[in-house]
Amino acid sequence: MSLFLLFAATAIIGIPTAMVWLLGRRAKVPGWMLTVFLLAGWLTVLAGWALSQRAQPFLFPETSPCYGTRSTPVSQYFPPDAFCRHADGELRTVNGANSKFMFWSAANTTLAVMIGAAFLWRHQRSRA
Repeated sequence: MSLFLLFAATAIIGIPTAMVWLLGRRAKVPGWMLTVFLLAGWLTVLAGWALSQRAQPFLFPETSPCYGTRSTPVSQYFPPDAFCRHADGELRTVNGANSKFMFWSAANTTLAVMIGAAFLWRHQRSRA
């Protein structure tokens, strides 16, 4: 089982990270910019997954706000959020403002670095 998890982690995390790094270096994007892009990108993915799945009682039984309230968990994948449907039919979010702020900060950092790399690449091409 641990060997399977190692191969899965390599396929899911290692290969995409290596491909982004190699393509970025080939395009002559600075290493610091690639590092920030990869860290912010993976933080965006992990934070988005955690935000969208937090209400699911089968994943986090003791910490799920929907556990024991007989309310139906609802997941939303973009923007990532999780809700509990209460007896009155209202959907109430289970994620606070701080966790949503962390997701959007990471997502915007990823986007800003990507745009900055495109401008840098275009600037380098015009100088050559």
